[in-house]
Amino acid sequence: MTIEDIDVDAAIDSVKELLKTERGLSPALRSSLEVMLLLVSLLLNRITLNSKNSSKPPSTDPNRKKTSRKGKSDRKPGGQKGHDGTTLEPVDDPDEVTDIKIDRRSLPKGTQYQEAGYEARQVIDIDIARFVTEYRAQVLEDVQGNRYVASFPDGVKRPVQYGLSLKANAVYMSQFQLVPYDRIRDYFQDQMHIPVSVGSLFNFNKEAYEGLDSFGEWAKNKLARSDLMHADETGVNIGGKRHWLHCASTASLTWLYPHAKRGTLAMDEEGILPLFKGVLCHDHWKPYYRYDCLHALCNAHHLRELERAWEQDHQQWAREMQMLLIEMSKVIDDAGGSLPPDEAEQWRQRYRKLLEKADVECPPPDESQRKGKRGRLKRSKARNLLERLRDFEQDVLRFMEVEYVPFTNNQGENDLRMTKVQQKISGCFRSMQGAKIFCRVRSYLSTCRKQGMTATQALALLFEGKSPDFMKMDEA
Repeated sequence: MTIEDIDVDAAIDSVKELLKTERGLSPALRSSLEVMLLLVSLLLNRITLNSKNSSKPPSTDPNRKKTSRKGKSDRKPGGQKGHDGTTLEPVDDPDEVTDIKIDRRSLPKGTQYQEAGYEARQVIDIDIARFVTEYRAQVLEDVQGNRYVASFPDGVKRPVQYGLSLKANAVYMSQFQLVPYDRIRDYFQDQMHIPVSVGSLFNFNKEAYEGLDSFGEWAKNKLARSDLMHADETGVNIGGKRHWLHCASTASLTWLYPHAKRGTLAMDEEGILPLFKGVLCHDHWKPYYRYDCLHALCNAHHLRELERAWEQDHQQWAREMQMLLIEMSKVIDDAGGSLPPDEAEQWRQRYRKLLEKADVECPPPDESQRKGKRGRLKRSKARNLLERLRDFEQDVLRFMEVEYVPFTNNQGENDLRMTKVQQKISGCFRSMQGAKIFCRVRSYLSTCRKQGMTATQALALLFEGKSPDFMKMDEA
């Protein structure tokens, strides 16, 4: 371990050797120094953790630099061939046309001029304004004084009310862009001169939540029947207390839900995993293994743990295993997602031989040091990792032979990422109801985006009481 060009491990080993040879120290002082050295080692191991060798997010890395294990690419900077660009293009139907006439006094005199067309330039801007529709229902009265009033359109129930587009825009800003309520209120007041209270904004979100009941049932049933599902969970602050936000997702579907517990109690109550029979991709959180399905472990986690074992514990096998897994991933990508059984077996043999070598470098604890008859002797982090890679070989390497199984659980982690952004912006959810609203609406918006819809289109359909086409196709 090196910090500011100082070999800390060498320094600690030197001090330990001096303690062994020093004869004049009292037992109390010697013990105190040994405890201090132990504490220094533990603290150094902790502060040297970063996003490359642990599950810490990149945002916690001091002076972090973007690095990649893939090596330098031959591609030029910028958009690649086939990439859909966003170049500003003129529109065919401008909202306003302003004709600019030539000042004929500036033209050379003594000749005739005729119209030869025009040159056009467009300025694309926005017009943020309030738009009020007043419905005037006709009233008829007969000779006897009976009044007859025309029916207002569906949904128009009050003398003054907010429109569907305003509600959709408010929910978009709150649940998709994660803007706090007070800032949304200021936006409507300052930009459009529309008074919208924080209570109204909450009611808009609640209305969206209630309108997504059918989506929730559809999403959970769809996930339970999928061939591959990603699962992950992260801690969230709800009302000042630690809760857990769970995620179950695929490449085309996202479902988030909050719960006070992290384990099987939460998963059973949501009702997806008890019915799931496909391949579950996760990070080896033990409760997932209580469900009757196949498993695929996230190798991104393994690469980070192997990095830590190499950097902090100086385990040579960890470095070699890291390079082997990266090489296997590249070979599988080049092969189109999977390998024939005979080729996969060759890679498995290399994997097993490396673990046999690791067993010599990082042996299990000595059973002769056992003080009691029961329990498992404590292992180092490197040894625990080694045993996991050995005991769960099928789950670690499932990506080799099953084409739709990925190398990592990045899909599940990506689907949880914006939750962490929300916590950084707002700090917490004030109530469990607020967390449930966020999770359901966010699940709907994430799913719609995976299906090729924008968040604006998705919310417009929601407040119109319509289901997206992908839900209708599945029902059909």
